[in-house]
Amino acid sequence: MTAHKPGDPTTLNRLYGRSTGHKLRVAQQQLVDTLFPQISVPAEGEVTARALFGDDRPLHFEIGFGSGEHLAERADMLPNHGFIGAEPFLNGVAAALVHVRDRHLANVRLWRGDALEVLQRIPDGALSFLYLLHPDPWPKARHSKRRMVHDRPVELFAAKLKPNGELRIATDHPVYLEWTLMVMQRHLAQFEWLANRPANFLEPPGGWTETRYGAKSRREGRRPYYLAYRRA
Repeated sequence: MTAHKPGDPTTLNRLYGRSTGHKLRVAQQQLVDTLFPQISVPAEGEVTARALFGDDRPLHFEIGFGSGEHLAERADMLPNHGFIGAEPFLNGVAAALVHVRDRHLANVRLWRGDALEVLQRIPDGALSFLYLLHPDPWPKARHSKRRMVHDRPVELFAAKLKPNGELRIATDHPVYLEWTLMVMQRHLAQFEWLANRPANFLEPPGGWTETRYGAKSRREGRRPYYLAYRRA
């Protein structure tokens, strides 16, 4: 077995960036104190659809859900599916809780912290969809080890997705786009890239809901790119 040093880009212990921002409003803090404990992913044990929702429904997992717009819309669209969202940023968790409350979403579970820690506790072949939408690109070369798309995380994605399960990635950063294509090219035995024409880069996949970050990106003149891969 290969030894992985701290800071090695292949390691799965890789939570970077801030976890808190501006002080929460009173109503947001109340949701964090009351609703979040009811729908949070347990801190220990295997993470399965039956453990979270009481049945064997299809499972979706979103890494870094931001403010939760995409997660909530997909959960509302597919009420018989289960959705797990992981986000280390407390303000994002608070925003997602508002969506869960206002839409009465009983099929969402949230984790505040490192998505890969939870992902490792999901049984292999359990996920139908895995979403990585507008991750921090860490554009400087010296920070490239902090990017989410690396060989070991991609191997983990492949292990957790069921055959024909789908990995969806979105970014508005050309460097991250090129980086992702390069890394995923090394995993063609595990993932089939679903693009069949150049326009697929620019068209979101079915059932897409634009995130707050995606909308901001368009307003500021940046173009989002969309990548979809099927688990072979």
